[in-house]
Amino acid sequence: MKVVDPAGQTWRVSRRWMPWRRKAHVDNWGDVPTVDGLGDDPISAIIGGLLLLLLIPFVVLAVLVALELLLLLLLLPFVVLGRVVLGRHWRVEARRGWDPVWEDEAGDWGESGRRIEAVAELIRRGELPPHNLSMNG
Repeated sequence: MKVVDPAGQTWRVSRRWMPWRRKAHVDNWGDVPTVDGLGDDPISAIIGGLLLLLLIPFVVLAVLVALELLLLLLLLPFVVLGRVVLGRHWRVEARRGWDPVWEDEAGDWGESGRRIEAVAELIRRGELPPHNLSMNG
């Protein structure tokens, strides 16, 4: 659920579906360097080779992000099954923008829904979620 606090900042309050947070991510895909107009002379080949070396970290990062996302998609049915059938508790988290600020265990599906509403209302009124709870996982 998206919520805007009195200062105009956007928060997201939701259930966390996976037991852990994604570690690999790319903040801004627009930072990848591009070059137009390289010719077919030796100097252009050297420049193109150097630029290719500079792009390797971006390619490796993109592959790691894709592999982690694939792993999450493969595990998602088992995690949801564990939460629904085995009664695992849901975690509710509040994020300012996309950065996690607060989270807590909230019980079953209904209890977590009520907790989302309560935390969203606190944020709408300008109160932050309780700080005595730690960020886990």
